[in-house]
Amino acid sequence: MKLSQKLSSWLTGVVAIVIFVAVHLLISRKGISPYWAQVVQMGCVTAITCIGLNIIYGFNGQFSLGHIGFYAIGAYASALVTKDWRSQWSGSNLGAFSLIVALEIGAVVAVTVVGLLRVGSLRKRTREWLQAYVSNFEAKFLSTLVALVITAVAIAVGALMGRMVQTFLPSLLGPALETVPPNVAQNAIFFLALIAGAILAGLVGFLVGMPLLTLTSDYFGIATLGFAIMMYSALQNSDLIIPTMKGARGMVGIPRLSTWAWVFWFMVAVTVITRNFLYSSQGRAMVSVREDEVAAKAMGIDVVQYKAIAFAMGCFFAGLAGGLYAHLYSFLHPSTFHFVKGFDPLIIIVLGGLGSMTGTIVASFGWAFVLEGLRVILPQGFEDWRFVIYPIILLVIMLLRPQGLFGGIELGFLKAPRPALREVKAAPALAEPIQALATDPPGQSNGMEV
Repeated sequence: MKLSQKLSSWLTGVVAIVIFVAVHLLISRKGISPYWAQVVQMGCVTAITCIGLNIIYGFNGQFSLGHIGFYAIGAYASALVTKDWRSQWSGSNLGAFSLIVALEIGAVVAVTVVGLLRVGSLRKRTREWLQAYVSNFEAKFLSTLVALVITAVAIAVGALMGRMVQTFLPSLLGPALETVPPNVAQNAIFFLALIAGAILAGLVGFLVGMPLLTLTSDYFGIATLGFAIMMYSALQNSDLIIPTMKGARGMVGIPRLSTWAWVFWFMVAVTVITRNFLYSSQGRAMVSVREDEVAAKAMGIDVVQYKAIAFAMGCFFAGLAGGLYAHLYSFLHPSTFHFVKGFDPLIIIVLGGLGSMTGTIVASFGWAFVLEGLRVILPQGFEDWRFVIYPIILLVIMLLRPQGLFGGIELGFLKAPRPALREVKAAPALAEPIQALATDPPGQSNGMEV
């Protein structure tokens, strides 16, 4: 890494620490009201979920309209865990956490078994073998039946593993948490709840995305929008399965655990992870899929695999942001996750600039401050006019700068690293010709024939 790049990274880290300390002092010393402190924290939460959508749409080129559904999964899953720790609505303080972890491990095991057995190729080989003995229709039906049986066995294995985890996890984790102070235990459960909710959102995104990844452009967007509508309808009636979620009445009793430190450093971590991933070989392969799928395939890139990685990663970040949101406001209602609200992250990443992490972060904070600032500035009774004013602002920006505020621009640490030039040692037999070519002026051969 060059000295300038190292200085840029160090300077960015110093700026992040200064911002954190300054805002922390303002909040702790009542320099700003609790309302505006909450707005600042909401800006961090919005930035996290928008970075996730920018990975899917801005960097990988998948037009997704269902991001709000994965945001809701992370919010409700993490809220169920922390609420269970305080109120024991499931019968034990770790019941919800062990159930979610069991579901996640069971799903991972089932998908792994299906992948190891190569069910798709096995089904194809079975059909080809059967065609020598039965008709094509019967061969297709029987091979599909074999694939379904194997998939059912894989699901059963995953369910068994999940059941074992659900049985033994509370007895292992519970005593460990009892040995530490209550505040430490509460923060540990909060962290585990956020990660569990994010992983669940990522897994659901992977499982939902796999059959949809064959769709392209608008068709993929409509399919993901359908998922968001399904999630909204499920949340409206969630109390029929889990009474403590309250369904259309809204979930209450969620501990208020999201603080400036939690949301800020999670935003920094998400930004660093995304930046490092995008500039890795896997990240560049993912971006190449956005540029031209046919060319990416010709270069040997597994397009479906990288689409699945991008979609699952974006959903993971959406679930993490949802968990922070749930513990920032201590209340969840299905209307917060209405599919119309799912257009907000899309507007933010387009406003900031598709494929720009800097633009996404700036636009996220700008979005939060403009909406709440208009609520304060406008006269009483005219607060709803902010939903007329901010679209006009967006139209003006899009007309003047259609590529977004930071389209194709990154600042500081987020800039693409420059590859260092390395000296290549020539073989002894080639040393003299290379030296001659390096020293002779163009057009002279120094007695060497070309």
